[in-house]
Amino acid sequence: MSRQQISARIAAAVIAAATPLLAGCGDISDGSPLASLAADPPPPPTSPPPTRPVPKTPAEQAADRNDKGGVTGFDAAVGDCVRLGGTMTDATIVKATCGATDANYKVIAKAPTNDQCPRDADQAYFRTIAGVETGALCLDIDWVVGDCMDLGSDNPARIDCAARTGKDAVRVLAIVKGTSSADDCTVGGRGYTYPERKLVVCVAAL
Repeated sequence: MSRQQISARIAAAVIAAATPLLAGCGDISDGSPLASLAADPPPPPTSPPPTRPVPKTPAEQAADRNDKGGVTGFDAAVGDCVRLGGTMTDATIVKATCGATDANYKVIAKAPTNDQCPRDADQAYFRTIAGVETGALCLDIDWVVGDCMDLGSDNPARIDCAARTGKDAVRVLAIVKGTSSADDCTVGGRGYTYPERKLVVCVAAL
């Protein structure tokens, strides 16, 4: 299955927000003398030492990057699944339940442009206005261990494993994390590798 990008052309508005500022006022003295105090005045309060922000974990940093996409005109969060179809210039996209028959992709990231998606993403859905890209959803196949997929067309389709039909029908045997080598697919005939994110999906032909 070749990796490609499908674009959509939709209009949207951008909303900006402002933050109000508050100003405080000081005490006013009339210049009258003050009576002396019997005891020594308490020492002036000390300011607490400045605190440094706690560094974010790599997972938190990735989540921040993943959710800072542009505007695609389609409301989807990272982790949502969709049914993507259509052509390069006339895409169709609807929400779907992950693992359901109609789900073929999962949103793995959001980016201002499709070339800012992970380089090993399977697909990208993006919007352009007058030739200018405004936002992208970065997509992977909705792999589910035990399910079967037909990978023989432009967009994958979940199929009945018992039917054993399709141009390139496979069963998902395992999803191995922390590696980018298909040799780690000890239980499958071949592996789909995601080297940037160190992930391998092991499959066997039906």
